[in-house]
Amino acid sequence: MVTTTYAPHPRRWWALTALVASMLTLGFDMTILNVALPTMAQDLGASTGEQQWMADAYVVVFAALMLPAGLLGDRFGRRLMLVTGLGIFLAGSVVGALAPDVGWVVAARAVMGVGGALVMPLALSVLPSLFGPDERSKAIGVMSAASALGMPLGPILGGWLLDHFWWGSVFLINVPMVGIGVMACLFLLPETRDPSSPTVDALATALTAAGLGALVYAIIEAPTRGWGDPLVAGFLAAAVVLLAGLVLRERRAVRPMIDMELLRHRGFLVNTLTATLVTFVLAGLLFLLPPYLQAVLGHDALGTGLRLLPMMGGLMVSARAAQPVVARFGPRAVVSCGLVVLAFAAFLGSRTEADSAYGFTALWLAVTGVGFGFAVVPAMDGALAALPADRAGSGSGLLMTLRQVGSAIGIALLGSLLAGAYRDRLDVTGLPARAADTAGESVVAAHLVAERTGAPGLAASANSAYVHGMGVVLLVCGAAALVAALLTGAFLPRTRTAPDGEDGEGGTPAMAGPEADARQ
Repeated sequence: MVTTTYAPHPRRWWALTALVASMLTLGFDMTILNVALPTMAQDLGASTGEQQWMADAYVVVFAALMLPAGLLGDRFGRRLMLVTGLGIFLAGSVVGALAPDVGWVVAARAVMGVGGALVMPLALSVLPSLFGPDERSKAIGVMSAASALGMPLGPILGGWLLDHFWWGSVFLINVPMVGIGVMACLFLLPETRDPSSPTVDALATALTAAGLGALVYAIIEAPTRGWGDPLVAGFLAAAVVLLAGLVLRERRAVRPMIDMELLRHRGFLVNTLTATLVTFVLAGLLFLLPPYLQAVLGHDALGTGLRLLPMMGGLMVSARAAQPVVARFGPRAVVSCGLVVLAFAAFLGSRTEADSAYGFTALWLAVTGVGFGFAVVPAMDGALAALPADRAGSGSGLLMTLRQVGSAIGIALLGSLLAGAYRDRLDVTGLPARAADTAGESVVAAHLVAERTGAPGLAASANSAYVHGMGVVLLVCGAAALVAALLTGAFLPRTRTAPDGEDGEGGTPAMAGPEADARQ
């Protein structure tokens, strides 16, 4: 058994404050746009597919650049890259606030994705350099709570802004948040780096971005064009070829950007897949809930933000409680139970009807949040515990890349499933062809058509069709969570193990020498 004396960084808790400020900025953005999408759809005339792109442009770029961002931080300094990422995120936010149409919003979101890709993996990769195995779980819990705190505050603040200002104000709120994050990083966060990390592979980065973009485009366009459409089939084939080319290139590289060896470690692989599945479900739910709360139940933007609080509250409570529960029962039991709770909540939510009271929705949202927290926090901690100190940037980048791929596919796949089920159930009898097509784009569009044409029963049909589609999505989410729970229970190690296979609660060998790295 290898033993290593670990000297914790003296300013580690102050440094964690800077990381929390950075994560809060991203946490706000994760949910504030979802609340704004129905308003933006109305003002910009955006269809469901265009709304998916406004959300997915960020996460596709985010996922594609996560790995090279982690390597840039390892090589040139994680604090430097964090501050740079926050600056790019700010620039994209300003462009988004001034965007005149959907195309500019999508472009702004892509720029914000570049900034977010620099912030997220580097904030995580700093943790192994600052905290030992005995404190890392607590630090991850604080980081998770920070992200969770930004999630409920985002919809509430975004709703208030939308009730008093134009939709671009939800982008401008990032200006003071970024300012706080930059100042905190400059004054509180020590510089860390690993100059021996692999260089950024431009071709691998391009293959990642092109492959994910083609996959997401095909999934979003499929409900409208059909899965057999030549364009959709062509993009799916291109995605397979590009992503296969990425895997082949990385397997042959002497020092690959994507460290396939980490995926051979069962603890890292299972924990990463679990965190990815949870992100898949969360992204899909945050996309479909605001239109339900606003268009179907009739709440304003601020009311929508407030009504998302049960899920955020459950997530924050379980994220805080995860560490002692894991210490008592072990990560495998807690992660598996969290996924079972998540599956139960999704199956319960699928029973929602168009005339259901909000109290029922609040119930299954709260249970959903509890399941999220107990599944994702131990999974993230277990995955990070498996990383060697010299692979902190690339390893956490791989973890977050897969999570963001799950987010992008969650929005694209679940959003497309919702759009297809909604369009099939919507009754547009008696409407002119153009009005019928518009009503089929989204439930928000259907309500606008109903107001302008006075079509009897159209709004009620749209509400019923949307809730039906939401139920289908929740059934899929519940089934996926249940399968993941079974796989986690079967394959996740009882305790975390170091990458070399030696048992260890915190993966002691993985932490060898972090004090030297922290002082580079």
